[in-house]
Amino acid sequence: MKSAMVRMLAALMCVVSACAEVAPVADFDLQKMAGKWYLVGFATNAQWFVEHKGGMKIGTAVVTPTEVGDMDLSYANLNADGTCWRMTHLARKSETPGRYTFHSQIWNNDNDMRIVDVVYDDYAMVHTIKTKAGVSEVLNKLYSRGTVVNEGLQQKFTQLSLNTGILPDNIVMLPQNGECPEV
Repeated sequence: MKSAMVRMLAALMCVVSACAEVAPVADFDLQKMAGKWYLVGFATNAQWFVEHKGGMKIGTAVVTPTEVGDMDLSYANLNADGTCWRMTHLARKSETPGRYTFHSQIWNNDNDMRIVDVVYDDYAMVHTIKTKAGVSEVLNKLYSRGTVVNEGLQQKFTQLSLNTGILPDNIVMLPQNGECPEV
């Protein structure tokens, strides 16, 4: 029991130290990030993901810059029964370009989100530290302008996720899915 606790504490310290080192991409440009993206890759050690990753599929995200430089995020995912799951967040800019914070009303957690790699007409990798009741979890997302990404980009996303403490089994490239209608 004691050794299991020590291993868990060591793993947590590794994740915390990895999180502290993840910086946003230099010269981030929110205007270039605007538009529709497909969420094609997802990685986290969070228990809810471990239990539900088998049923997850590609969804969409629309990034809309606000007049003051914040990021309006609108997510949509087509459910198996044909209904749509939707969520929105207003991510507030920080003093560091490419770093945003927001509170999720749905999940009741605080989010520290960083765009860590981006080619604006191709892909974006987003690293988020989610904190609820003093417990933090790492969540990495791979967005693409299309629904298919090449092997090199998949490997790059996998490496980011491994470097931030995510277990290999919890790094997933999401399968194809239909899209929700625009609202």
